Amino acid sequence: MPDPKFLRFPVVTAGAEYLVMGSLMRRNILTYKAPPGNEGYDLICIHPDPRHAPRKEEKPQVRVQVKSRYQSDCDRGFPVKEVSLDAFDFLVVVFLNIGNFYHGRDGSDGIKPVECFTFSKDFIRDHHDPRYSWEKVNLRGIADEIAPFQDEAGFEQIAQALGIPKPTRTLAK
Repeated sequence: MPDPKFLRFPVVTAGAEYLVMGSLMRRNILTYKAPPGNEGYDLICIHPDPRHAPRKEEKPQVRVQVKSRYQSDCDRGFPVKEVSLDAFDFLVVVFLNIGNFYHGRDGSDGIKPVECFTFSKDFIRDHHDPRYSWEKVNLRGIADEIAPFQDEAGFEQIAQALGIPKPTRTLAK
């Protein structure tokens, strides 16, 4: 019988990667899923124009690690191993917020909208805490600091790293 203290929802967890893929593709970033169990990153992003030549400040590809938490009442922390800090360019943490599970709750209440935060490897390195047995990054108490990296603003960092302009239409005058 499974341990009731640790819940695993593989479909929900996999959904986080697909939510990030969809959000990046919505921004016109060509995004591919790495094979399951790939070390250090989950998604590869490239410019959609096969003839695009990256400028000096741009990258030809971006590696993205996706971390997710399903609990709405989570501690706003997520595990990141120190050995993986150089394996990705950006880390997107997805707070799926499917319900409250801590303190004897069953998850039937507390659903909230999904939140995504996109962080550079430098941000993750600066906030990485190896003192925990899981080696984690804790975002609790730094809401103002992380607000510029939420949702579309966070995904924009990846678009800029690849040199992808916003999809727009040229209007006739």
